[in-house]
Amino acid sequence: MLYVVLDGAGDRPHPQLGGKTPLQYAHKPNMDRLAKKGVTGLVYVVGEGIAPESDAAVLSILGYDPFAHHTGRGVLEAMGAGIDFEDGWLALRCNFATVDRDLTIVDRRCGRTLTTSEAAELAKAINEEVRLEGATFTFKNTIGHRGVLVIKRLDGPLSSNITNTDPAYEKVGGLGVARAKSEAKVSMCRPLDDSPEAAMAAKLVNEFTTKAIEVLERHPINSERRRRGLLPANAILCRDAGHERPRLKPLSELYGLRMACLAEMPVERGIAIAAGMEVIPIPPMLGSVEVDYRLRAESSLEALYKYDGVYVHLKGPDEPGHDGDPLRKAKSIEDIDKHFFEVVVEDLDLDNVVIIVTSDHATPCTLKVHSDDPVPILIAGGGVEPDDVDRFDEESCKRGALGVVKGTEIMSIAIGYLKSA
Repeated sequence: MLYVVLDGAGDRPHPQLGGKTPLQYAHKPNMDRLAKKGVTGLVYVVGEGIAPESDAAVLSILGYDPFAHHTGRGVLEAMGAGIDFEDGWLALRCNFATVDRDLTIVDRRCGRTLTTSEAAELAKAINEEVRLEGATFTFKNTIGHRGVLVIKRLDGPLSSNITNTDPAYEKVGGLGVARAKSEAKVSMCRPLDDSPEAAMAAKLVNEFTTKAIEVLERHPINSERRRRGLLPANAILCRDAGHERPRLKPLSELYGLRMACLAEMPVERGIAIAAGMEVIPIPPMLGSVEVDYRLRAESSLEALYKYDGVYVHLKGPDEPGHDGDPLRKAKSIEDIDKHFFEVVVEDLDLDNVVIIVTSDHATPCTLKVHSDDPVPILIAGGGVEPDDVDRFDEESCKRGALGVVKGTEIMSIAIGYLKSA
């Protein structure tokens, strides 16, 4: 089984695309070819009315109920970034951001211009210069503006039942959910219950936030960025706290498949580790989409010789969705089709391999955040009997024989086609 997820590819019609979605607008003959050979439908990844973050979304499409198994994105990010973590510590997903003196957020991601090497220098300074009262911490940058914070209290455990300092996200039913609208100001972290563990966690997060701003504001990296006309990375926004490791039944036990994962982002790698998948090292996108996607395609096909299933997570379409750029999003989809799927479709033996193609969530360019819109899915190969859909997009897949399914159902459906091959 080859399971390919296009991060944030789902969308809504956009006037710049003549009223089409990026998937409808993009020239993607290879994905459409798979749709014509397969069965299609729509997926509510977590549920109607829920705009999921990536962690809950990926858990769901791998067959885990996120409401039962979710322990906070921060922990998954820490695991995926290779940071030690034990129950009772606190882990949070972080963004370098740009703020004014009154903590008004100018840009949550520093204009997406912060390089990983710049972020590493800033993280080094934070780890060396910030000290927390009664606790130690590790702050690690990951890719670009992204990072992870793990706090260890010296005299007891911490609770993740706290609010975010990143106002763009909130907790709903224990899951992190994107807000359609939010106040553009760094939020104070607050406990969500009366426990001393939550109170201490909120206090430490606020202390870290304040002291990190002091270090970042005077750092030479940011002085140089200002000189070059770039937004400074002068604040850290924290969200999606967790205080215990997820305890997932391995996918090999759930579905009888020994699986591997190709993903560059820490959260997907963390989920893969928690689900018992083998994580195949893959470098971050280096700038040449042809080289980067071909490497991912060839690595996926090679892994199929060693494993029963391979999960591939391609980040491309999500970022232009967050940036509100439908043309760039359509171009990202075209790049994936040409340089990833062209290789895969040419070499894949669909008599012996079931391929799933879907998205972990929609990131509509009109909203610039995740939404609860259903996303398209196609399953081809194995024992699949094709329906009459010949394009892979939101509108076409509405007519598919799969109908509307839940994210947690995808794996079981695909396994059925695999066994009937």
